[in-house]
Amino acid sequence: MMAFGLIALIAGAASALMFASIISGALISLVLFYLAPLPLMVAAIGWGPLCASLGGIAAAIGLGALFGLPYCIAFAVTVALPAWWLGHLVLLGRQVGSAAPATGTSAAPDIEWYPVGRILLWIAGFATLTTMAALLTLGTDAETITGTLRRGLMRLLRATDPQTSGEASQFVDAMVRIAPAAATIAATMTLTLNLWLSAKVTATSGRLRRPWPDLKTTELPQMTLVVLCVSLAFCFTGGLLAIVAQIATAALMMSYALAGFAVLHTLTLALNGRTFWLGSTYAAVVVFGWPVVAIVILGLADAVFGLRARYLRSRQPPPLPTP
Repeated sequence: MMAFGLIALIAGAASALMFASIISGALISLVLFYLAPLPLMVAAIGWGPLCASLGGIAAAIGLGALFGLPYCIAFAVTVALPAWWLGHLVLLGRQVGSAAPATGTSAAPDIEWYPVGRILLWIAGFATLTTMAALLTLGTDAETITGTLRRGLMRLLRATDPQTSGEASQFVDAMVRIAPAAATIAATMTLTLNLWLSAKVTATSGRLRRPWPDLKTTELPQMTLVVLCVSLAFCFTGGLLAIVAQIATAALMMSYALAGFAVLHTLTLALNGRTFWLGSTYAAVVVFGWPVVAIVILGLADAVFGLRARYLRSRQPPPLPTP
């Protein structure tokens, strides 16, 4: 029990230090800030969600005592809560089938683990929650939020270039429009990266209690497409509702992008030079950004037309003739 509590405190302290490093303003602190959920996720997957919850509570209290209540709340919502819940979902499973065969000998029961696609939906939900919570600190209506964002960006531009022109003002207006979606995309990708890294760390150390999933089979629930369509429709309304809809749409689009990469890995199974083409695709997405639109379309096409199922059926050998 002493070792369990010590691991929880170490994980919480590491996450709190990485989260608070953003105060320094150093460039490396931005990387540490985005990786702040990693220690708590490792604790949740390797030692159980209770370990992560204890470490998260201790870290939030410590940050609140040192820097004030806003830091405590921000850490709890953006770091501790996602780390605890996502770690819980990774270990969530249920027994299926018979626990013992007909011969009477004992056998380990089959376990159905929580699907990776549903975990992606939870990541999208947390990204939406954290982005919206951050925007609500700027104001409680759309005009106040956009106005605060615009003034902040204008001050930043004038600090770097005092001769800011009207073209810069148009650039700021465009940035204000895309800032909520961009923040949501960043939150979705960083949470996904943290969860993948924490699972890899625990698998390497031998503490991962579920088999490594076949990520090529990752797919989102069918109702996700309906939610995405509804969210897209609300994007054209206006006010705070439109901002929330834009944030939710960006998060769901990134979920379909991750599913699209799974589709790509499946459709290239028989391709010569598969590693080269996959590496080139990932590099193009990271360097240029816009090719991710094609990956999103691939994920959506698979959800509608079942591209992976069709491809795998086409590769199955024909049935043997019956006598």
